[in-house]
Amino acid sequence: MATPLPARLHPREHSPVLGLRVLSMTTESPQGTVICSHGGLDRGASFSRMARRLTNFEVWSYDRRGYQGSRGLAPFSLEHHIDDLAVLAAEAKQQGPVILFGHSFGGLVAYGVAVKHPQLVDLVVAYESPFPWIKRLGQAGPPLSQDHGAEAERFFRGVVSSEGWDRLSSEEQASRRADGDALVQDLTDLYHSEIHFNLETLHIPAAYLFGDGPFQAHYVEIGKELQKSDPEAQVIQLQKAPHGAHLSNPDQLADVINQLWRNICELP
Repeated sequence: MATPLPARLHPREHSPVLGLRVLSMTTESPQGTVICSHGGLDRGASFSRMARRLTNFEVWSYDRRGYQGSRGLAPFSLEHHIDDLAVLAAEAKQQGPVILFGHSFGGLVAYGVAVKHPQLVDLVVAYESPFPWIKRLGQAGPPLSQDHGAEAERFFRGVVSSEGWDRLSSEEQASRRADGDALVQDLTDLYHSEIHFNLETLHIPAAYLFGDGPFQAHYVEIGKELQKSDPEAQVIQLQKAPHGAHLSNPDQLADVINQLWRNICELP
């Protein structure tokens, strides 16, 4: 009988990346390790609901450099995020298969590792992730404010809601504002850098997931273009799933990851 899972992700005693805060949830005789990479202005703990449902895997999540418990790490460009996740994947690979799951910007990080270090990854999954060389979601100029804390508040109000921001405690609002430097770097990478991954070189199982929110057509187009580069990649839509599906629809995401892994292993 599997050991009952803890109620939430817990900090790991050891992280191979100095200063990187890594959380984990363990189970008995795991089939592999799922490593979750978060999006802009998020944090590793937000994957707790999804992790509790991935009962066949050990699950790791982490605060990307510049965010929350990893705020002391700099610089925090996409290249550095990819290098960090590659180190985590290399450690997990010593124990068995590795699945990378990335939400939003974190999916770009996960795909970057899969392209650059395919030997470390057995499956890569992204949910509503931007691939700016395929299609940009709108046009963004420079940050609206040189005050990156104010830019973090603006981003939260736009992506979540103004009501959601107002419900945060003053301490939580301050914490989010403190992530503004990392957020602005994410946005700079997306809108002002020439990011391009050659997905034709990706020869591991890959999937692109999206929900049915207001930008559904945008993600459909990205999925189609991904399949042109990688015909074996799977594109899957989740029903009644918003952008923050790891929080609102954890059962659906866990079910899809489990099914993708069963298909790879040819299990019923």
